[in-house]
Amino acid sequence: MGSSDVTTAGSSDAVEPSTIDMALEVVQLPVSDIDRAKAFYQRLGWRFDIDLVVGDLRTVQFTPPHSACSIQFGRGRTKAEPGSAQGTYLVVSDLDAARDDLVRRGVEVSEVSVQRPPGFEESAGRSYFATAMFSDPDGNSWVLQEVTNRLPGREWSD
Repeated sequence: MGSSDVTTAGSSDAVEPSTIDMALEVVQLPVSDIDRAKAFYQRLGWRFDIDLVVGDLRTVQFTPPHSACSIQFGRGRTKAEPGSAQGTYLVVSDLDAARDDLVRRGVEVSEVSVQRPPGFEESAGRSYFATAMFSDPDGNSWVLQEVTNRLPGREWSD
């Protein structure tokens, strides 16, 4: 396959896809200061779901707008080092609008970067190639990725 070829086909030794429904619904974020992280994610405008304390366990959960997957952080949630969650993707249909919204909310966001692999011309558009990054107060990093046209095979069929 050449450097500009894109394939969504599996390898020749691919296993039959599972028919069991599985949904990624929660990603754990390691944070050092629960209340500081809570204030940050509230400022993003994400839906606040819970702040639950049961014994020594505290769980705070937020969900990005229109996402089927939430984030959780708190006490007793993970042994990962604060700030070690790197490059978690948030897919958006309008990267400039998403970036502007975060900046308006006081979040430091990188400039938009469009990086196409060799052989892809500008006429390929920005879908999948345009990104911007931001981090929470602990350094857990997020990548905003613009996707306006899904690659073939990126939808589940019944």
